[in-house]
Amino acid sequence: IGLGVSAIGKVGATYSQNAKSLEEYQDLLDQGHLPVVRGLAVSRDDLLRRAVIMALMCQGELQFESIELAHLIDFQDYFAAELDTLRGMQDQGLVTVSDSAIQVTPMGWFFVRGVAMVFDKYLQADRTRARFSKII
Repeated sequence: IGLGVSAIGKVGATYSQNAKSLEEYQDLLDQGHLPVVRGLAVSRDDLLRRAVIMALMCQGELQFESIELAHLIDFQDYFAAELDTLRGMQDQGLVTVSDSAIQVTPMGWFFVRGVAMVFDKYLQADRTRARFSKII
């Protein structure tokens, strides 16, 4: 449960965010309401992608088998497009991609957020919308 202004909470497969301003936060509490202003139910895909992103950003590596066993997928099939993108990053020396793992290189640590963002479907959707808007 998130405590405080703009706090983010996680309960089960949901996320919530509290009011961003102190005034709104206090007003909601004074009215006897929780200060939650928005929430999100998390899908299986969200949980899977979170595990991939966390492994890359926290450990700097990801063994496909660990994700496959935990989420009952074939990693290379499920993330074929993302692996293609990572191969470009491999050419730049940021990651090493093998048949069984992704490893962030020492230079790649400086860009690990960019590496992990490859697996963020919400960022990818935003980029697609932005490109479409520029065309119009």
